[in-house]
Amino acid sequence: MTARPTPAYRLGLLEGDGIGAEIVPATTRVVDAALAAAEAPGVDWLPLPLGRSAIDEHGTPIPESTLEALAGLDAWLLGPHDSAAYPEPHRSRLNPSGTIRTRFGLYANIRPAKAFEGAKAMVPGTDLVIVRENTEGFYADRNTHAGTGEFMPTPDVAIAHGIITRPAVERIARTAFELARGRRKRLTIVHKANVLRLTTGLFRDVCREIAEQYPDVTVDDFHIDAMTVHLLRRAPEFDVIVTENMFGDILSDLTGELAGSLGIAPSINASDRQCMAQASHGSAPDIAGRDIANPIAMMLSAAMLLEWLGDRNDDDALRRAATLLDSGIARTVATGTCTPDMGGSTGTAAFADAVAAAIGDPA
Repeated sequence: MTARPTPAYRLGLLEGDGIGAEIVPATTRVVDAALAAAEAPGVDWLPLPLGRSAIDEHGTPIPESTLEALAGLDAWLLGPHDSAAYPEPHRSRLNPSGTIRTRFGLYANIRPAKAFEGAKAMVPGTDLVIVRENTEGFYADRNTHAGTGEFMPTPDVAIAHGIITRPAVERIARTAFELARGRRKRLTIVHKANVLRLTTGLFRDVCREIAEQYPDVTVDDFHIDAMTVHLLRRAPEFDVIVTENMFGDILSDLTGELAGSLGIAPSINASDRQCMAQASHGSAPDIAGRDIANPIAMMLSAAMLLEWLGDRNDDDALRRAATLLDSGIARTVATGTCTPDMGGSTGTAAFADAVAAAIGDPA
């Protein structure tokens, strides 16, 4: 037997809250299996405190020591957090995910929605990607350098502001166009420029300017309200969708359900030098500890992270591992092995075992 290369990558591991303690270990299990099958160097997992347990141990859901450790890593897995259940003052502060995205400038939130063959989907054939600008827009808790863009001058008046800047739109537009170029070469800009004329109007117009650099990509655009209807009626016709922060968050929940379940909706948050894998769904505290949580979104997020690392480091072995992980999940679902939210009866840990076995038996 050939010895595997020494681990080349150190990846952070943040389990978070709720079902994180189940879906994150299930994901490391299949990532390790995929790396071994691809004869890629293994990874050193670096567990770091985050979430409710970190409040109990460190007095904050996102300790400074965790952020300092992440700064030295290329990438990490972030499990879901239940920040709405944190005690005050932590509940009212920027949540752990927002804190990390802001701290490391993870400006691109890439959220695919793809229906599995052999699995139920509200709109079969859905295969699209939401490219969400992640650092500004209408999310007032993360669109300012310090403080918040939401405030109350009197107890009966609440004000929030949105921020759209040309540099941020240019970089997310380029990310979206590059992605579209590698897929079906179609890109849709989503905005609300008939009402938010200056802000989302600027977003739409800058995306159109960047489009001139990608003449091989077909471009159209829709208002956010109309886009929800188009997705319900004809989601398979869309390829890559680029939009601002809040619109992207809302649309990606919709497209995840159209493809089958939020439990299969993955994402990465990336800058030009770091990447965070994070499922699109929440911590589902009502099913935590019952071994019924769907780990597919976390697993697919990890596959995206491996691909991102492979591309960034020109590492074919990591790209093979990402492909093996993707196909292992798809083939497992195609056999009818899936968790209860997809109509199956397989537990979280058993599903991970099945995916690991499928990866090891690619025939």
